[in-house]
Amino acid sequence: MGMTDRLPALFIGHGSPMTMITDNPERRGMIALGQRLPHPKAILCISAHWQTQGKVHVTAAAQPRTIHDFSGFPDELYQISYPAPSSPWLVDRVAELLGEERVVRDNDWGFDHGTYGVVMPLFDDATIPTVEMSLARSLTMAQHLELGVALAPLRDEGVLIIGSGNIVHNLAMWRQTMGTQPAWALEFQQRINAALVAQDLAALTSFADDDEAARLAINSAEHYLPMLYAAGARLPGDSVGVLNDSINGSLSMTSYVIGDAGLVRGIA
Repeated sequence: MGMTDRLPALFIGHGSPMTMITDNPERRGMIALGQRLPHPKAILCISAHWQTQGKVHVTAAAQPRTIHDFSGFPDELYQISYPAPSSPWLVDRVAELLGEERVVRDNDWGFDHGTYGVVMPLFDDATIPTVEMSLARSLTMAQHLELGVALAPLRDEGVLIIGSGNIVHNLAMWRQTMGTQPAWALEFQQRINAALVAQDLAALTSFADDDEAARLAINSAEHYLPMLYAAGARLPGDSVGVLNDSINGSLSMTSYVIGDAGLVRGIA
């Protein structure tokens, strides 16, 4: 692929599984974005819902299973199937870029809702070869970012890199904050938006011990870390578009398009 065919890197706030079956502004925003995106050769999704220790895992089964990794939701959600094929080429390419010694080809894990919950609204197409990648929790934030840097060449090879999580994600505070916009959540959301646009990488990966907004927003961190892969995959000349920049209680649906901010222009 040539430079003009370069794909953006995305971070998509996936929110509750109910987003997949509910007509809401955030889901409509994902659908509208998907209609503007080039059709990728393959998708690499780094999901908040797959955490591993030590090495990075990638789905390697020929057709990874659909995982319904949630409970207490309507039956309609458990009927969702995402039968996309894997991409042996992409699995091998990820291992090449990150180093074979750092990658495990995983034939057991499948596609959790961190992957199909964003890919299905974007493309409504389960034929695009898809590989899900885990979060190796032994890594520091700076090291997660570095993995994103290493994966950046995929953008010129027809691969859409998607980080799937949430910038603000604190389930422990959800019931007491739902329907509000806490000051700490707004402050953290706006700070990360500004840091990403300005490419202030230190502000994305390093937080002071007394940073209360970061402590509450990042909480267990797994929903924040996928954003660092999209940020790391940023290339010279890329602009950043912000989409679905909403907050409901302790959850933000903020999403980013890295590469061409114009792709989100006019989307509510």
